Amino acid sequence: MSHVLNIDAPQFKQQVLENKLPVLVDFWAPWCMPCRMMAPILEQLAEAMDGKLAVMKVDTENPQNRQLAIDYSIMSIPNMKLFHNGKVIKDFIGLHPLPLIQGEIEKILNQ
Repeated sequence: MSHVLNIDAPQFKQQVLENKLPVLVDFWAPWCMPCRMMAPILEQLAEAMDGKLAVMKVDTENPQNRQLAIDYSIMSIPNMKLFHNGKVIKDFIGLHPLPLIQGEIEKILNQ
């Protein structure tokens, strides 16, 4: 069973950019209610796509992650970016239901 992994800037390169699997990164903050509502959806997504997709969370309020938020133009949250081979290939901004986000990701990965 796969779970969402909380990471910080020092782990970002290895866990996201160098990951052999596509990675969905959720840029979020603890005070953000839509982010908190998205958390169980991301857990379900990680479980449903275990072995096909890694799901990570980056707390934008953590000072060590501020540069990541700037580098990836995080202006509003929740902001999820799908990385593959070290590059962003899809953005999801705001709260999304599981079928929509999973369907979009599967469509992209099956191309």
